[in-house]
Amino acid sequence: MFQHIINFIKSLYNNKSPIQLHEPVFFGNEKKYVNDCIDTTFVSSVGIYVDQFEKAIADYTKSAKAVACVNGTNAIFLALKLVGVEQNDEVITQSLTFIATANAISYCNAVPIFIDVDKETLGLSPEKMDNWLKKNAEIRNDKCLNRNTGKRIKACVPMHTFGHPVYIDELVTICSKWHIELIEDAAESIGSFYKEKHTGTFSSIGVLSFNGNKTITTGGGGMLIFQDKKLGDYAKHLTTQAKVPHQWEFKHDAIGYNYRMPNINAALGCAQMENIDKILINKRELAQKYKHFFFDIGISFFDEPKDCKSNFWLNSIILKDKQEQQDFLAETNKQGIMTRPIWEPMNKLPMFTQCQHSTLENTEWFADRLVNIPSGFRP
Repeated sequence: MFQHIINFIKSLYNNKSPIQLHEPVFFGNEKKYVNDCIDTTFVSSVGIYVDQFEKAIADYTKSAKAVACVNGTNAIFLALKLVGVEQNDEVITQSLTFIATANAISYCNAVPIFIDVDKETLGLSPEKMDNWLKKNAEIRNDKCLNRNTGKRIKACVPMHTFGHPVYIDELVTICSKWHIELIEDAAESIGSFYKEKHTGTFSSIGVLSFNGNKTITTGGGGMLIFQDKKLGDYAKHLTTQAKVPHQWEFKHDAIGYNYRMPNINAALGCAQMENIDKILINKRELAQKYKHFFFDIGISFFDEPKDCKSNFWLNSIILKDKQEQQDFLAETNKQGIMTRPIWEPMNKLPMFTQCQHSTLENTEWFADRLVNIPSGFRP
């Protein structure tokens, strides 16, 4: 059966070898804009392409403000700081996530709490989060406090895994009830919508990523998206070392960060945004081919959840057990097809083994069975 799958994937990519998991695609104005950026000499964090890229993302996601950052990890960290996460606070997230989410929490000297995911979304389970809070937390003086540690549970960071939206409206309701700030890790979900609304726009702050393996790329980069323009303006100020605008003086009014995306990277992003619809259509067509193929051979393909329009950043299949997963990974990679398992659950990593967590049966189930298969643009 493995060889049948390998042959099908090779046929989709015209027998290219090797077949990467998700390589970037450049078929528009990327070289033109980058060369123009070089010609202007404004290749660092000031330039017209930064402004244009931020506007393109704000318009596309229907956000009040977008602020480009060096990468998605820094964007999550700054989002946490903006909502008031402080040292010794606790932040709820999912165990089944890319490590950047948990690392950003740690950069704040805060502590993650890991909650299980839903099988329908691969993302943070509203029901399991609410149940965990009912057993372990209480509201006191308008703050959510952990009865076990006495610490404040300040924020929640769900992730839209592989571009599949979580049940974000339910999480908004739960966070409001428990006085918890909500930040959406939408790093993987540019072009994904839940109930016809773009991911990252259900909370006060959302985070996108434009790493080289994402749906669109700036080489390296991230973006904060805001529903409150004033908060977005303040974030942009902080990302530029909190420098007070002046033609020649260097005055700063807060602890700031050197987090602005360089203009040369934003030039790539502007060109990529011009073709985002073509890229998304191409990826959806690929996902449909996979869906029908795997249905016919009796293997589960992870499809978009109810009320969602996923970008299908990474396509995923579910195998029967850990052994089949490992055998499939070995054989596909041996034959030049890049596949990978989902991430190691955060609570199993040495730096997070002492963190609190809910029961994680779905997390463990996916970790033993899920495999990502090639998902890049097909010419």
